[in-house]
Amino acid sequence: MPRGILRLPLVAGLTTLALGLAACGGGNIDQSSSTGASGGSGAKCGDLRIAVNPWTGYVSNAHVIGYVAKTKLGCNVTYPDVKEEVGWQGMASGSIDTIVENWGHADLVKKYIDEQKAVIDAGPSGNQGIIGWYVPPWMAEKYPDITNWENLNKYAEMFKTSESGGKGQLLDGDPSYVTNDEALVANLKLNYKVVTGGSEAALITSFRQAEKNKTPLLAYFYDPQWFFSEMKLVKVDLPKYTDGCDADAKKVACDYPPYTLNKLISTKFADSKSPAVDLIKKFTWTNDDQNAVSEMIANQNMSPEDAAKKWVEANPDKVNAWLS
Repeated sequence: MPRGILRLPLVAGLTTLALGLAACGGGNIDQSSSTGASGGSGAKCGDLRIAVNPWTGYVSNAHVIGYVAKTKLGCNVTYPDVKEEVGWQGMASGSIDTIVENWGHADLVKKYIDEQKAVIDAGPSGNQGIIGWYVPPWMAEKYPDITNWENLNKYAEMFKTSESGGKGQLLDGDPSYVTNDEALVANLKLNYKVVTGGSEAALITSFRQAEKNKTPLLAYFYDPQWFFSEMKLVKVDLPKYTDGCDADAKKVACDYPPYTLNKLISTKFADSKSPAVDLIKKFTWTNDDQNAVSEMIANQNMSPEDAAKKWVEANPDKVNAWLS
């Protein structure tokens, strides 16, 4: 997920992504099943391999596109589970056709789009991305000045945990998410330690527990994100982002930029003349659209495909525009 310097998630290799009841009180997402479903012979479209990165919003994009490709175009769709950088590598090697929610990654753009010409920008997804530091609602209400980063050191003692080594804890998400948080803590001279939480599900569980038990929590989080419809997390104001303030990853001392999320396709796939190429290029929807599908997956115990099917059937005009 997001940014100019590879901001959100990077990548390693994930075989199973479980964002559900067991981890975050919602439904299950078992992404270990790369279901190669076929809507018809698949002769016209052939194979479509959509990379799946480890957060629910991405899963929503992937399965809505995949469901339309399967049922309307006859594609044989599979969903390889990969972290972000691995997805780019897969497009270059020919094992993956598309990434359907990209959060910046200037270094990967330079390598795979500008230099190798192995990947093509397929246009915006319509989603607007935001990354930042958040506290649960009860904290913002009780300590209203905590939402200004300049007051964080005053509250550092409150955020101490067994893992933060005597400093306040800043909880991060999946280890593959690439963030600026280590640099921000150092350059803003904050008495905090970044601690990795492990996943999107772990972050959500932590916010739920913190709000329920009125325990302190400062954590990295992002939008689009269905969880905001359940809990109104409050963002901490970091120094205002300006163009270029994050150019040097080691010197970053500003907030994350807003992201216009986009889609990517491999050059080989673009040249294949598959009808799925145009579908992916024309695919666009809103944060609310994505969050609606994500909420069905995470909270209503629906499979990604069933959630995609429900949304597609309820939004024929949008789907038809992608296919026109």
